[in-house]
Amino acid sequence: MKKFSITLLTIVLFVVLGLSVFAADTPIKIGLSFSDFTLERWVREAADMTELARKAGAQVIVQEANHDPKIQNDQIENMVLQGANVIIIVAEDGAAAATAVDAAAKAGVKCIAYDRLIKSPNVSVYISFDNVEVGRAEARGVLAVKDSGRFALLGGSPTDNNAVLVRQGQMEVLKSYIDSGKIKIVADQWVPNWDTTEALKIMENMLTATNNQIDAVVASNDSTALGAIEALRAQGLTGKVPISAQDATAAGCNAVAKGELTVSVYKDIRLLVPLAIDIAMKLAKDETPEGLKNFTFAVLTGDKNLPGSVPCNFLKVVGVTKDNLYDVVVKSGYQKYDEVYKDIPEKDRPPKI
Repeated sequence: MKKFSITLLTIVLFVVLGLSVFAADTPIKIGLSFSDFTLERWVREAADMTELARKAGAQVIVQEANHDPKIQNDQIENMVLQGANVIIIVAEDGAAAATAVDAAAKAGVKCIAYDRLIKSPNVSVYISFDNVEVGRAEARGVLAVKDSGRFALLGGSPTDNNAVLVRQGQMEVLKSYIDSGKIKIVADQWVPNWDTTEALKIMENMLTATNNQIDAVVASNDSTALGAIEALRAQGLTGKVPISAQDATAAGCNAVAKGELTVSVYKDIRLLVPLAIDIAMKLAKDETPEGLKNFTFAVLTGDKNLPGSVPCNFLKVVGVTKDNLYDVVVKSGYQKYDEVYKDIPEKDRPPKI
């Protein structure tokens, strides 16, 4: 009987040790769920995240939803089934994605809302830039050139809470000018999916409706601003009507260098990407990420009836104009000199150092 007990104990010990070794050898699996790859930054960030995660020893699953909230939710569900430990999500629709996040949480899978808020208390972490400050910087950039007259507003995607926060920042700066009568808002529209073609059509309609009587455009990102610039160009207004943006994309920076775009708010994704992977690895190991501060959904969305809170980390932003474009964007290596100053005469370029 004693011999049998020792043998059974030995077997149990080997099984436990075997399971421990298996668990230790099982790599962390990170899912990357992107709303789309039409924006330049998402393609770049997906590649950078994949590289960093693999260097950290994790397996990576990358999927893109082509602007379809249902497809994105299905893809997130599929990542859970594939054994993802953590899923980093760029949500197409912050409300719709909550369903997938809630289901993932029930399965023990942690989710990070990356750059775009997901309206679920089951989100483990929300990381982004200071989107309210983005809006402030956009408005300040336009006001530095034109602080009175007839203004048009081009908001971001109505399904992206970032667009709401950006607009909040814009209006904080513009409100006193509007209240005093110095500025009149003659057109205001949101742009589905932050899409350039949609922004072009919307701006064309705004110009037609106002008989081209628009003195400034507060646009919310590079893709919407670049669409608006095309519409302005067709009316001979490029460079005459100040316009704002964010993201400091290569095309956006080139437009700044040409004097077509007044300001693009620089958000260094080289800081956000490693932060996301670092947090994902910590969450996968049941460790607590550092540098997080709780914000309520009511504060983040402006909806006082939305309950719950989420740990957040918001990174700083910088408004980029023609004056600091080279120092901030090019010297830092964020964008290449030849792309930023493409088609610009040599005499009008800063020295290439």
